[in-house]
Amino acid sequence: MKYLLDTNAVSALMKGEPLVIGRLQAVNRSDVAIPQPVIAEIAYGIERLPGSKRREKLQKRFDAVRMEIGRVAWTDIVSERFGAIKAALEKRGKRIEDFDAAIAAHALAEDAILVTANLDQMTRVPGLRVVDWSRIAR
Repeated sequence: MKYLLDTNAVSALMKGEPLVIGRLQAVNRSDVAIPQPVIAEIAYGIERLPGSKRREKLQKRFDAVRMEIGRVAWTDIVSERFGAIKAALEKRGKRIEDFDAAIAAHALAEDAILVTANLDQMTRVPGLRVVDWSRIAR
């Protein structure tokens, strides 16, 4: 089973949240990846911060996560899934942010489960499987 980490899941790892770290440790590391839009969102968040020890600390944590977890490239299949997601949600009047749609498109293209705490938005995407590692599994 393959898992893709949403931005909030990577942020949780960077913060050292025990539940998310525990769930990550319970799966094979080769079954976990980060989609490129997540890399972009976190890089943007760090770049927005003024130069400080906090920014340096976040950058080091981000670098550590990237060293441990592989990435999923943005391919033509991802682009096609992105277009389908945006069109389907727009027709239903249930639009989501472009980066969320792009992250969902990566998960669909990879036939992966998206690890996210953003269930309200991501469960709108037809066919997308989601799990929240920040909550206790039932």
